[in-house]
Amino acid sequence: MQSFLEVLSSYSQYPIHILDKEISFEKYKPLDLSTTNKDLQSIHITNPSDCETYINSVLEKEHGQVAYGGYLEQRNLYADKASFAVNPKEQRNIHLGIDYWCQAGTQVIVPLTGTIHSYKNNHSIGDYGPTILLEHEIQGNRFYTLYGHLSLESLNDLAVGQRFDAGMILGRLGTADVNVNYAPHLHFQIIQDIKGYFGDYPGVCALKDLEYYKKNCPDPNILLKIV
Repeated sequence: MQSFLEVLSSYSQYPIHILDKEISFEKYKPLDLSTTNKDLQSIHITNPSDCETYINSVLEKEHGQVAYGGYLEQRNLYADKASFAVNPKEQRNIHLGIDYWCQAGTQVIVPLTGTIHSYKNNHSIGDYGPTILLEHEIQGNRFYTLYGHLSLESLNDLAVGQRFDAGMILGRLGTADVNVNYAPHLHFQIIQDIKGYFGDYPGVCALKDLEYYKKNCPDPNILLKIV
């Protein structure tokens, strides 16, 4: 029997669109928002406007349209958000999905067929804003995908159990005010055990919890193959 990672990897031999299909994969450019990126030392990265300006400068330099990255990346992006730092030893700053930074309003594409598990506007500062979770089953493996930082309109006319086929438009990217203080982007995450969460799931963890979350939330690029 194939492992869950093998099932994800074998789903497609080719890259899978997660944003507007008109954006070629050649326009996806890697982005480093880690604590080790010296370029960020002089940038107020927690400010969505400054963050977006930096990301746009990277895309302009690389002739790209989408900046992506962040899986298991330790970041300062959450340093100003109280809910991420209960105490110094439990600071949540390790990112568990991949972010795809692009213009607000960009289409979000369903990468594999699934049904609506749950959806919610997580509107606290530093959270996801409008969020949708899909439930999937492949070769007996049930798992979930999370789409955070969507537009408010993306939550209209949804119903639990509603089917979305691979390639359909799930929603659009929200603006900074809607996705609660982040520059426009999609947070995409794969989750094996949803643990009773509804319309939400941790997207950032503390170092002490990393081993659990790394296993429960594998690298989304194993599925998408966008490199």
